[in-house]
Amino acid sequence: MAWIKTVPDEEARGLLKQIYDGSIERAGKVWNITRLSSLRPQATQGSLSLYAATMFGPSELSRGEREMIAVVVSRANECHY
Repeated sequence: MAWIKTVPDEEARGLLKQIYDGSIERAGKVWNITRLSSLRPQATQGSLSLYAATMFGPSELSRGEREMIAVVVSRANECHY
């Protein structure tokens, strides 16, 4: 398993703290996928923006269809989220 340095919740400051706080507000926790780029908060913010545009932006696919695609891709990648 890879080891990637991340910023713990209690050490988050500035933009990263805002991102972590928003994650906790939405999901009750900060998911590890969000932590992966925590050393570069602007990259984390960009990643979250891309996710939001993909999942919630205008599309011919329904939200359910998008979620199903995400599940299939995660399963194919043997990813538990």
